[in-house]
Amino acid sequence: MLLGVSFSDATPKAEQVQDRWRVREAPAGDFILYADGSLSVMNLLQLHQPGRRHDLRAQDWHWSELLRATAWTASDWMDVDVTLASCAHAGSRALAGESPDHGSIGWVALTRDGDEGTLEWVAVSCNSDPFAEVTLDATTVTATSTSGRIWAFPRNTPHQVEITSDPGFPWRQVD
Repeated sequence: MLLGVSFSDATPKAEQVQDRWRVREAPAGDFILYADGSLSVMNLLQLHQPGRRHDLRAQDWHWSELLRATAWTASDWMDVDVTLASCAHAGSRALAGESPDHGSIGWVALTRDGDEGTLEWVAVSCNSDPFAEVTLDATTVTATSTSGRIWAFPRNTPHQVEITSDPGFPWRQVD
C-alpha cells in the first residue's frame, strides 16, 4: 500500500474512471489519474542546487513521478466537487478547484469539451492549496493555487508537471 492505494490485479477500466469523474471523484493522495485507468503516484519535492542560494520568493519545486500503476485500487476516493476555475481551448477544457471536505486539497483536470466532459486526466495534490486559476493552450495546462504557486502540466504528459513559481512560500529556507 502506498498513499492510500493498494496495487492488485484489478485495474480500473476507462468507463470506471469516467463514472467516478461524472460523480466528481478522484483517488485521495498525490496522484494523476488517467482516462485509461492508469495512475501516476507523485511526490512533491523541493530541489536544492549545491552552491546556489535560493530566493524565498521563488522556490525550486518539482512534482516527481514515483511510479506508474496499471493495476491498483484506491482505498479512498475524494470529492472534487468545487470548481474554482475553467478554461477552454480547441475542444478541450481545463478545470481546477478544491476538495473542501478533505482539507482544501487542490485538483486540476483536463477534459474534452462537450456534453459529457470526458476526462483525459485529473491531478490531485494533498500538498497544494486549492487551485483558483487555470489556463489552457495547445501544450500546457497552467494552474495557480490560492497561495500563488504556479503549476505547469504538459497536456500530454501531466506527470512531468513543474512548479514554476512559488511567491508565497512561508517556510524558512535551509541552504
